[in-house]
Amino acid sequence: MSIGPSVWCVADGRAGILNQTKALAAALAEPERAAKLAHIRSDAASQDVILQPQGFQLMLRPDLWPMPLSALPAEQRKLLTPPWPDVWIAAGRRSIPYSRVMRKLSGDKTLVVQTQDPKVSLSSFDLVIPPEHDAVAGTNVLSILGSPVWFSSERIGGAKQQFGHLLNAAGQKVLVSLGGDSKTHRFTEARAAAIEADLRRLADDRKFWITVSRRTPEAIRNRFRKLATELDAVFWESEQRDGPNPYVAFLSLCDAALVTEDSANMLADPAFFAKPIHVLKLEGSSPRFDRLHQGFIAAGAARWFDGGIQTWAYQPIREAARAADEIVRLLLKRHANR
Repeated sequence: MSIGPSVWCVADGRAGILNQTKALAAALAEPERAAKLAHIRSDAASQDVILQPQGFQLMLRPDLWPMPLSALPAEQRKLLTPPWPDVWIAAGRRSIPYSRVMRKLSGDKTLVVQTQDPKVSLSSFDLVIPPEHDAVAGTNVLSILGSPVWFSSERIGGAKQQFGHLLNAAGQKVLVSLGGDSKTHRFTEARAAAIEADLRRLADDRKFWITVSRRTPEAIRNRFRKLATELDAVFWESEQRDGPNPYVAFLSLCDAALVTEDSANMLADPAFFAKPIHVLKLEGSSPRFDRLHQGFIAAGAARWFDGGIQTWAYQPIREAARAADEIVRLLLKRHANR
């Protein structure tokens, strides 16, 4: 039996989706929250649960699956057995059928938390945590700006210690976080050329720390790798090619950030550290992303890139903490009656 609530982080294996659930779990485990929940005893172990259903049910809406457990490979089906967790935090469309049955399976023991917009009836969940730009409403809804991200003080301290030499370079340190193609945006060669030209123009008194996404087209990754060599910038794509990941150090040590507009996570990360965010345009748009950008601008975290790099101050945006506080409240209310 463990001290404090057990938490299962549930996703379909995609790193970005799983990381949203793990961010909430990490915020929940921070000492000030853990202390409030230390009286809860759990028979279950906290763990990541990867569920990858197969078969005809994938063609149905998540709330119409007649036999969700039967869609799982046998080894994953075994994961959904007692002892049940105190908290189930799930993300991604394919987790929804399992979130919907978790309260019944656990005998209402488990607090069921779903991130993002499930696009089904909200009554199956104890708490839904969608981004504000999805405009979801309900009595069990806590909308947040962007995506839930969390960086523990231990993780930040370790990154600063490992990559502290980055500060030895002269000039302003600027994170350049490049995304890629998505349903709503395209990172075209024309946009890449324009961003490259801006970086060349601004490079004289600055040190650029450039990262790319799994979605960044290969030709554009190669373009900016070459640019980094020419500008004596730091470039990171993968551990296989570039060694240990300095991203947390980039975030915590930079003076400002240039971030492409296509990712809520990529905007939320520097906002966690209250870094001035300059949003870089790509091709394409959507009303949903327009609302996302406006949210960060209204919060004082972001401005559209206008050719220059400025610095300004604002309060760190740590929406995972706000969501974790709500989970604590719900757990305390639930366990007060037991």
